[in-house]
Amino acid sequence: MIDGIGAAAGVAIGKAFVLPSWEWDLTEQKMDPVDLAKEFERLYEGIRTSKDEIKLIKNEFREMVGPEESSIFDAHLAILDDPAFMNEVHGIIERQYKAAEVAVKEAIDHFVAMFDLLDDEYMKERAMDIKDVGNRLLKHLLGAPEVTLPKDTQPYILVAKELSPSQLAHLNPGNVLGIVTMSGGKTSHSAIMARALGIPLVSGLESSSNLPVQTGDMMIVDGDNGRVFVNPEQPVLERYTELRNEQQRKKEQLQLLASVEAITKDGETIRLSANISSVKDMEAAIRNGAQGVGLFRTEFLYMDRPAFPGEEEQFNVYRLVAEKAGGHPVVIRTLDIGADKQLDYLQLQEEENPFLGYRGIRISLDRKDLFKTQLTAILRASAFGQVKILFPMISSIEELLQVKAVMKEAMEELDGRGITYNKNTEKGIMIEIPAAVLIAEELAREVDFFSIGTNDLVQYVLAVDRMNEQIAHMYNPYHPAVLRMLRMTAEAAKGAGISVSVCGEMAGDERSIPLWLELGIRQLSMSPQSLLRVKHRLLNTTAADARRTAQECMKLSKAALIEQKLAAAASGVPLNP
Repeated sequence: MIDGIGAAAGVAIGKAFVLPSWEWDLTEQKMDPVDLAKEFERLYEGIRTSKDEIKLIKNEFREMVGPEESSIFDAHLAILDDPAFMNEVHGIIERQYKAAEVAVKEAIDHFVAMFDLLDDEYMKERAMDIKDVGNRLLKHLLGAPEVTLPKDTQPYILVAKELSPSQLAHLNPGNVLGIVTMSGGKTSHSAIMARALGIPLVSGLESSSNLPVQTGDMMIVDGDNGRVFVNPEQPVLERYTELRNEQQRKKEQLQLLASVEAITKDGETIRLSANISSVKDMEAAIRNGAQGVGLFRTEFLYMDRPAFPGEEEQFNVYRLVAEKAGGHPVVIRTLDIGADKQLDYLQLQEEENPFLGYRGIRISLDRKDLFKTQLTAILRASAFGQVKILFPMISSIEELLQVKAVMKEAMEELDGRGITYNKNTEKGIMIEIPAAVLIAEELAREVDFFSIGTNDLVQYVLAVDRMNEQIAHMYNPYHPAVLRMLRMTAEAAKGAGISVSVCGEMAGDERSIPLWLELGIRQLSMSPQSLLRVKHRLLNTTAADARRTAQECMKLSKAALIEQKLAAAASGVPLNP
């Protein structure tokens, strides 16, 4: 048995395939100064090819797991445009007259060594991204082949010194039972991807010296506890076989809940719908029993393409989702681009603080031509299902009135074209900015529903960028200030007689269920993968007990105590005084 880091949960049992380490051993190649322009052209061609390849991988991976996990490859594209990295490569070629591949290799080694010296796990993980991108560029400069994986269809456990996101994206998830790597941890991009694919992963085994494993050895990967067994004894193998089978049985039992209504033990119902980004996501949502779509992130229709999608293309996608929803509501959010979601062809300026900048509804109101095209497409789809329109990033009444004016123009345009649509299509706003919470009573009089986007709301309330590893521990959705914001929003909606739902990550966290029952929130929207787990918890919850738990939480002043109380309630374990 060897201890490591459990980076992706689950148990895997099977034969090992050891991936050969790719080590570049380049000779010191000097070139004639007259060939400098030619060498730079080789470099730029390699960069162009590498970018095209990364974009292709990103699109393929997005089809498998969705847009959020596939955005990992945006960081890889950014490295090829990073001034520090590229200036290092340029300098070596220009001043030392070294070949492009030698310059790239030296730049990789320089930055990886620099990051490895830092006492920061996050930065060490980013060194893997630089190696991944650099090796891709080297591959094109040298004309080298990819490191190949097993060609047969026999499932295996992949063992590697390190595994890059690019290599992981090329794996067939159906053939990979589990993964073991010598380096890496829970925050590595490969770990994030493995979790998205549902592949158990144990990493960080470098401290165990050389892993005594060869291709063909029997292995057990325990991603829950961070343990690896090589050629285990029979009792260990039998114990883990039973554990793996038990996990599979639980998955199958959860799947049986897909057609069951989400009702608490004392008869209170909550509508569980799905967050989606594509028609493919819709299929997973239906499979897991979603009661419609609580958030359709339309920005992903606009990404990874050379130009804006037209009205007809958008209409066909929205209509298809509305039809597949089978009469259930479909809430379509208008374009929410900017900050962490960019469009190459929109050419947004770089901003010092993009999350507080030019994004969401601010762009839509600035580009009313694009906004009206999207609204027209959504309204046309309203004739084919229960479609609702959701506007992001609203912070004032003035913005909302401008939005309603553009929507009126889109309706008048459809009337002029003689196109049928639902003239009573409901319109709502995302509550994700503290300003919107504080004027929620006024906003509620102008719309048909609220949808609370907890991801951004928490970020803005606490002034914490959750993607910043140095302060990510401060991002806590159970902070008392966040709970008070949720209460204010729910009370404003109730006072105006409009519905309120939650579509952020808190919706998919079963610990939050007591809060929704106490606040009177009866609509939750989450990733398709979270639906059955949350439903299972609801079916085993008594609403009266849950309310008492939430009421106690609302009185607490420390996030850790609130989180502890909610976790104890979710696990059914009484909290000691």
